[in-house]
Amino acid sequence: MDASPPSVAVIVDVSKSRSHADRRALQEEIEEAFGRVNDAVDSLQPLAPTVGDEFQAVYATVAAAARATLLARLHLPDGVDCRFGLGLGEVAEIGTGVAGVLQDGSAWWSARRAIDEARRHEYSRLGFVRTWFTSSTAEQNADDASSEGLVNAYLLGRDQIIGSMNPRSRRLLLGQLLGTTQSDLAAQEGITQSAVSQNLSRSGANALIAGDALLLGAAS
Repeated sequence: MDASPPSVAVIVDVSKSRSHADRRALQEEIEEAFGRVNDAVDSLQPLAPTVGDEFQAVYATVAAAARATLLARLHLPDGVDCRFGLGLGEVAEIGTGVAGVLQDGSAWWSARRAIDEARRHEYSRLGFVRTWFTSSTAEQNADDASSEGLVNAYLLGRDQIIGSMNPRSRRLLLGQLLGTTQSDLAAQEGITQSAVSQNLSRSGANALIAGDALLLGAAS
């Protein structure tokens, strides 16, 4: 097995996909949304569909994976949501198949455990959960277990804020994360710059913008 340095594998599936009448149109909308994420975030492997309603990607750092999954949720069309499992570990190429290179490794095992955990939480009292992170070494290393807990604490808060946002608040947050000025966002929404600023403050968007910047800064 040709193992790479530790990286973050991401597995994505569509939440409540069976409730959507037109699965083909749904798949096309999600692929378009994730294409915008691929344009915005550097990856080792871009977000791409695999089997059924599942997508996969690989990122070099937890910060990059966290930013990609944040943008992915915000780019999704209204009424569509996904679950994200992030797994830190090794990605190994083990051969080729009809879809290309076959991969295995602890990052993928961890990502699968993480998305299963996100799914479990979604149907619990933490119904707002859509994202979970698992490190392949957390069980053997206390520091890694602590880091795993810190990342999930951030993701819990992030998921709850996004889940409570209305469509306009999500658009404004996305625009700010991508560098659009408040005055340009105001023009796009047909509101005042002051209204944009108030929305970002009330919705919790400013906290997510600051958190995103802190993660990216820590990784640089």
